Amino acid sequence: MGRTFGKYSDMELYKALRDKKPMAEAAFSELYSRYAQRVFAYCLRVMGNHDDAQDIFQETYLKFYNNAQSLDVVDNIPGLLLTIARNLCLNHKRDKRTNYNIDDYQVSSVETDYEKKELLELISMALELLDFEYREAFVLRQYQGLSYKEISKICGISVSAIKNRVWRAKEQIKEILSPYLKEMSNN
Repeated sequence: MGRTFGKYSDMELYKALRDKKPMAEAAFSELYSRYAQRVFAYCLRVMGNHDDAQDIFQETYLKFYNNAQSLDVVDNIPGLLLTIARNLCLNHKRDKRTNYNIDDYQVSSVETDYEKKELLELISMALELLDFEYREAFVLRQYQGLSYKEISKICGISVSAIKNRVWRAKEQIKEILSPYLKEMSNN
């Protein structure tokens, strides 16, 4: 491999993670630049707290790098990264078991239109109130743009169960936001 790692496939880069230090670091850097934003957005949306999301994000990439030393073949790098992040989020939530302060939530997308921004903030707050399984399915589908099949692989459940979770998440968000949406439409 030469200096232009951007031309290499994910699989070639993943294999290069086992090479000597300069080569492995360059391959890791390229994979990081390809998927870091997506993985961090997932961590932030699921955790709802910037500091926790940052910790899990960093641990995700550490585990990913360590896995490269033991896993021979991986057919979906973003899927592996999101699976690692998901498991770390679940572990963190299980270990922490505390209530989340909605005021600490950071909205990751900036909108110029005030109403759109307000609606995104309301949706973000509503997400905090959902059970983890519904929030996760909703975030992976709506924010990460993954197919139901990809989500079912990450979560280890059937496609129909994922569809059900996304639908329930939407219904719960509508229910949570209905008073706010009525107020917004009256103004």
